[in-house]
Amino acid sequence: MTQPRFPRSVYGHGVDPDPRFSLANERTFLSWVRTSLALVASGVALEALDVPTHPVIRLIVSVIFLVLGGLIPLYAWMTWKHNERALRTGRPLTGPRIGPVLAVALGVCAVVLTVGLFVG
Repeated sequence: MTQPRFPRSVYGHGVDPDPRFSLANERTFLSWVRTSLALVASGVALEALDVPTHPVIRLIVSVIFLVLGGLIPLYAWMTWKHNERALRTGRPLTGPRIGPVLAVALGVCAVVLTVGLFVG
């Protein structure tokens, strides 16, 4: 008799896929978590290291980094669940939806910080 696995909303459906696919899904989840930790560290570092930019700009960019760093693990968990369940039931996987949002947000933050260096 096997132990019930968490979360039941994933493991209660379909059959076990090839372990390589489940492990790749898990690595992707962990990569998003690592990205969120880097964003949180960047947001804290901007304020802690007193980067020579306009204080309001620095605060806004720090908050954006912290908010993104807090939201990405939630996105990672939901995407992991969706993909694992799709693997178990033979449905197609979806692509990353937050990637373009993250790229634009980080690009805007980089430009704003650069401009802030000359304004501050």
